[in-house]
Amino acid sequence: MAIFHLQMQIISRGKGGKSAVAAAAYRAGEKITNERDGITHDYIRKGGIVHTEVFLPEYAPREYLDRAVLWNEVERIEKSKNSQLAREIELSLPIELTIGQNIDFVCDYVKRHFIEKGMCADVCIHDKGDGNPHAHIMLTMRPINEDGTWGDKQRKVYLLDNSGNKIYDPKKRQYKCNKVQTTDWHDKTKAEEWRAAWSEAVNAVLKQQGHATTIEHRSYERQGVDQLPTVHLGVAAFRMEQCGIRTDRGDMERNIL
Repeated sequence: MAIFHLQMQIISRGKGGKSAVAAAAYRAGEKITNERDGITHDYIRKGGIVHTEVFLPEYAPREYLDRAVLWNEVERIEKSKNSQLAREIELSLPIELTIGQNIDFVCDYVKRHFIEKGMCADVCIHDKGDGNPHAHIMLTMRPINEDGTWGDKQRKVYLLDNSGNKIYDPKKRQYKCNKVQTTDWHDKTKAEEWRAAWSEAVNAVLKQQGHATTIEHRSYERQGVDQLPTVHLGVAAFRMEQCGIRTDRGDMERNIL
């Protein structure tokens, strides 16, 4: 039956030197060269990939529909050694639906909640027929300007004195300022918003297709339900358990039950 699983992570150079190009190649099962360091990431033999598609907001250059171009541009524009390159959302898909139905409503969810807000999205749907269909959504971190160029993640807001003049800091030899985000994509409230929207989208399509199953993004505690939570095994652990190989996550699930 359908379960709720929505996991987010930031793909960052500062965390083990991760690469957006490498991540995109792996999730799409493609061969892509990172122009920044010259490393080619080849995952064309990866199986279970049933659909891949890049979606762009209005002002994004159309060449970004090629994921190799898109993520190499992200790597190019991010200069810092600890730059945040992409946000990834991993979603479990309801097994009650066909792969075509899952593709349609995942893409609709992405368009509504990310593309319309100005992000570029790289969607990859995996299904190896092992009962664990899921989607990977990689999202850009910068807005795109009307001229197609990358915008800033942050902007400076200078502190002013009572006369409205900038306040100079002699120790740092610069004017005092605060940095504020140019979008609300990084607000803590967005994660809750996206999680709630996903559960609503899943429940709506399940009902539309005649299924009584529903999912809930809130924890049992938040729902006021006196029940122990279970553990989402994940793709690798699920496959190993299916083959009779015990995993740490599987043991956690058994201990809870």
